[in-house]
Amino acid sequence: MIVARARVVVLASGGGTTLQALIDASSTVEYPAAVVAVGSDRYGIGALDRASAADIPTFVAPPDEYPDRATWDAALAESTAVYRPDIVVLAGFMRLVGAAFLDRFPHRVINTHPALSPAFPGVHGPRDALAYGVKITGCTIFVVDEGVDTGPIVAQASVPVLDDDDEATLHERIKEREREILVQTVAELVTDTYRIEGRKVVRS
Repeated sequence: MIVARARVVVLASGGGTTLQALIDASSTVEYPAAVVAVGSDRYGIGALDRASAADIPTFVAPPDEYPDRATWDAALAESTAVYRPDIVVLAGFMRLVGAAFLDRFPHRVINTHPALSPAFPGVHGPRDALAYGVKITGCTIFVVDEGVDTGPIVAQASVPVLDDDDEATLHERIKEREREILVQTVAELVTDTYRIEGRKVVRS
Protein backbone atom coordinates (compact mmCIF):
# COMPACT_ATOMS: atom_id res chain seq x y z
CA MET A 1 0.00 0.00 0.00
CA ILE A 2 1.28 3.47 -0.89
CA VAL A 3 1.25 5.78 2.14
CA ALA A 4 2.59 9.01 0.61
CA ARG A 5 0.83 10.61 -2.32
CA ALA A 6 1.35 8.39 -5.32
CA ARG A 7 3.31 9.69 -8.29
CA VAL A 8 1.36 9.71 -11.57
CA VAL A 9 2.85 10.26 -15.02
CA VAL A 10 0.26 11.01 -17.69
CA LEU A 11 0.84 10.43 -21.41
CA ALA A 12 -1.40 12.35 -23.81
CA SER A 13 -1.64 13.20 -27.50
CA GLY A 14 -4.37 15.83 -27.65
CA GLY A 15 -6.15 18.62 -25.85
CA GLY A 16 -5.77 17.16 -22.40
CA THR A 17 -9.29 17.34 -20.96
CA THR A 18 -8.82 13.96 -19.28
CA LEU A 19 -5.43 15.08 -17.99
CA GLN A 20 -7.06 18.22 -16.61
CA ALA A 21 -9.43 16.14 -14.51
CA LEU A 22 -6.44 14.46 -12.87
CA ILE A 23 -4.62 17.77 -12.42
CA ASP A 24 -7.69 19.27 -10.77
CA ALA A 25 -8.11 16.28 -8.47
CA SER A 26 -4.45 16.20 -7.48
CA SER A 27 -4.48 19.92 -6.67
CA THR A 28 -6.22 19.02 -3.40
CA VAL A 29 -4.07 17.47 -0.66
CA GLU A 30 -6.86 15.02 0.15
CA TYR A 31 -6.43 13.27 -3.19
CA PRO A 32 -3.98 10.37 -2.77
CA ALA A 33 -2.08 10.95 -6.03
CA ALA A 34 -0.25 13.80 -7.75
CA VAL A 35 0.55 14.30 -11.43
CA VAL A 36 4.34 14.65 -11.45
CA ALA A 37 4.94 14.77 -15.23
CA VAL A 38 3.13 14.79 -18.56
CA GLY A 39 4.59 13.18 -21.66
CA SER A 40 3.50 13.16 -25.28
CA ASP A 41 4.33 11.83 -28.71
CA ARG A 42 3.67 15.28 -30.24
CA TYR A 43 4.82 18.85 -29.70
CA GLY A 44 2.43 21.79 -29.47
CA ILE A 45 -0.62 20.07 -28.01
CA GLY A 46 -3.08 21.32 -25.43
CA ALA A 47 -2.15 18.68 -22.88
CA LEU A 48 1.39 20.06 -22.66
CA ASP A 49 0.01 23.58 -22.26
CA ARG A 50 -2.24 22.42 -19.43
CA ALA A 51 0.72 20.78 -17.70
CA SER A 52 2.87 23.89 -18.06
CA ALA A 53 0.06 26.05 -16.67
CA ALA A 54 0.04 23.81 -13.60
CA ASP A 55 3.87 23.89 -13.28
CA ILE A 56 4.09 20.18 -14.11
CA PRO A 57 7.22 19.02 -15.99
CA THR A 58 6.74 17.77 -19.55
CA PHE A 59 8.61 15.65 -22.06
CA VAL A 60 8.04 14.74 -25.70
CA ALA A 61 9.14 11.65 -27.62
CA PRO A 62 7.99 11.89 -31.25
CA PRO A 63 8.21 8.48 -32.97
CA ASP A 64 9.67 9.97 -36.16
CA GLU A 65 12.78 10.98 -34.23
CA TYR A 66 13.67 7.30 -33.64
CA PRO A 67 14.79 4.66 -36.15
CA ASP A 68 12.03 2.17 -35.28
CA ARG A 69 9.10 1.56 -32.96
CA ALA A 70 11.09 -0.55 -30.49
CA THR A 71 13.68 2.19 -30.03
CA TRP A 72 10.97 4.78 -29.55
CA ASP A 73 9.19 2.56 -27.03
CA ALA A 74 12.37 2.11 -25.00
CA ALA A 75 13.09 5.85 -25.10
CA LEU A 76 9.55 6.67 -23.97
CA ALA A 77 9.95 4.23 -21.10
CA GLU A 78 13.24 5.82 -20.11
CA SER A 79 11.78 9.35 -20.18
CA THR A 80 8.80 8.22 -18.11
CA ALA A 81 10.95 6.38 -15.57
CA VAL A 82 12.85 9.59 -14.77
CA TYR A 83 9.81 10.71 -12.77
CA ARG A 84 9.54 7.46 -10.77
CA PRO A 85 5.83 6.87 -11.35
CA ASP A 86 3.75 4.65 -9.13
CA ILE A 87 1.21 4.53 -11.95
CA VAL A 88 1.19 5.67 -15.59
CA VAL A 89 -2.05 6.91 -17.13
CA LEU A 90 -2.58 6.99 -20.88
CA ALA A 91 -5.09 9.82 -21.27
CA GLY A 92 -5.91 10.17 -24.94
CA PHE A 93 -2.47 8.84 -25.87
CA MET A 94 -2.82 7.75 -29.49
CA ARG A 95 0.10 5.33 -29.65
CA LEU A 96 0.40 1.72 -28.57
CA VAL A 97 3.13 1.23 -26.01
CA GLY A 98 5.14 -1.95 -26.40
CA ALA A 99 6.97 -4.58 -24.42
CA ALA A 100 9.85 -2.36 -23.29
CA PHE A 101 7.46 0.17 -21.81
CA LEU A 102 5.12 -2.35 -20.20
CA ASP A 103 8.01 -4.39 -18.76
CA ARG A 104 9.36 -1.23 -17.15
CA PHE A 105 6.04 -0.58 -15.37
CA PRO A 106 4.42 -4.00 -14.95
CA HIS A 107 0.66 -3.82 -14.33
CA ARG A 108 1.04 -0.10 -13.57
CA VAL A 109 -0.06 1.36 -16.92
CA ILE A 110 -3.77 2.11 -17.28
CA ASN A 111 -5.78 3.48 -20.17
CA THR A 112 -9.30 4.61 -20.94
CA HIS A 113 -11.54 3.47 -23.78
CA PRO A 114 -14.82 5.15 -24.86
CA ALA A 115 -16.87 1.94 -24.99
CA LEU A 116 -17.79 -0.95 -22.75
CA SER A 117 -15.00 -3.39 -23.53
CA PRO A 118 -14.74 -5.86 -25.12
CA ALA A 119 -17.23 -4.15 -27.44
CA PHE A 120 -16.04 -1.67 -30.07
CA PRO A 121 -12.23 -1.65 -29.64
CA GLY A 122 -10.08 0.89 -31.46
CA VAL A 123 -10.28 4.64 -31.93
CA HIS A 124 -13.90 4.88 -33.09
CA GLY A 125 -15.82 3.41 -30.15
CA PRO A 126 -18.66 5.99 -30.10
CA ARG A 127 -19.09 5.89 -33.88
CA ASP A 128 -19.16 2.10 -33.89
CA ALA A 129 -21.69 2.02 -31.04
CA LEU A 130 -24.01 4.33 -32.98
CA ALA A 131 -23.62 2.31 -36.16
CA TYR A 132 -24.45 -0.91 -34.34
CA GLY A 133 -27.54 0.64 -32.75
CA VAL A 134 -26.82 -0.17 -29.11
CA LYS A 135 -28.91 1.57 -26.48
CA ILE A 136 -26.19 1.63 -23.83
CA THR A 137 -22.48 2.21 -24.26
CA GLY A 138 -19.96 3.71 -21.85
CA CYS A 139 -16.31 3.78 -20.92
CA THR A 140 -13.72 1.36 -19.62
CA ILE A 141 -10.57 1.75 -17.54
CA PHE A 142 -8.14 -1.12 -18.11
CA VAL A 143 -4.62 -2.27 -17.37
CA VAL A 144 -2.67 -1.95 -20.60
CA ASP A 145 -1.27 -4.98 -22.38
CA GLU A 146 0.22 -5.23 -25.88
CA GLY A 147 -3.17 -5.56 -27.58
CA VAL A 148 -5.64 -2.88 -28.70
CA ASP A 149 -7.94 -2.15 -25.75
CA THR A 150 -7.61 -5.77 -24.60
CA GLY A 151 -6.13 -5.46 -21.10
CA PRO A 152 -7.78 -6.58 -17.85
CA ILE A 153 -10.70 -4.32 -16.93
CA VAL A 154 -10.42 -2.20 -13.79
CA ALA A 155 -13.66 -0.20 -13.97
CA GLN A 156 -16.56 0.54 -16.29
CA ALA A 157 -19.44 3.01 -16.41
CA SER A 158 -22.50 3.02 -18.64
CA VAL A 159 -23.77 5.89 -20.78
CA PRO A 160 -27.17 5.77 -22.54
CA VAL A 161 -27.32 6.30 -26.28
CA LEU A 162 -29.99 8.90 -27.06
CA ASP A 163 -32.12 8.82 -30.20
CA ASP A 164 -30.76 12.17 -31.38
CA ASP A 165 -27.11 11.43 -30.61
CA ASP A 166 -24.42 11.87 -33.20
CA GLU A 167 -20.82 10.81 -32.73
CA ALA A 168 -19.78 14.14 -31.22
CA THR A 169 -22.57 14.40 -28.64
CA LEU A 170 -22.26 10.77 -27.59
CA HIS A 171 -18.48 10.96 -27.32
CA GLU A 172 -18.68 14.11 -25.19
CA ARG A 173 -21.02 12.45 -22.68
CA ILE A 174 -18.79 9.39 -22.59
CA LYS A 175 -15.73 11.58 -21.93
CA GLU A 176 -17.49 13.33 -19.06
CA ARG A 177 -18.18 9.99 -17.40
CA GLU A 178 -14.71 8.74 -18.31
CA ARG A 179 -13.04 11.60 -16.48
CA GLU A 180 -15.10 10.92 -13.36
CA ILE A 181 -14.30 7.24 -13.11
CA LEU A 182 -10.64 7.74 -14.04
CA VAL A 183 -10.12 10.12 -11.12
CA GLN A 184 -11.89 7.67 -8.81
CA THR A 185 -10.07 4.62 -10.17
CA VAL A 186 -6.60 6.16 -9.89
CA ALA A 187 -7.34 7.03 -6.25
CA GLU A 188 -8.45 3.48 -5.55
CA LEU A 189 -5.50 1.83 -7.29
CA VAL A 190 -2.91 3.85 -5.38
CA THR A 191 -4.52 3.36 -1.98
CA ASP A 192 -5.27 -0.37 -2.28
CA THR A 193 -3.06 -3.21 -3.39
CA TYR A 194 -4.15 -5.11 -6.49
CA ARG A 195 -2.99 -8.02 -8.60
CA ILE A 196 -3.80 -9.48 -12.00
CA GLU A 197 -5.32 -12.97 -12.03
CA GLY A 198 -5.93 -13.97 -15.62
CA ARG A 199 -8.30 -11.31 -16.93
CA LYS A 200 -9.32 -10.10 -13.49
CA VAL A 201 -7.98 -7.14 -11.52
CA VAL A 202 -8.28 -8.28 -7.90
CA ARG A 203 -8.08 -5.65 -5.18
CA SER A 204 -7.30 -6.28 -1.55
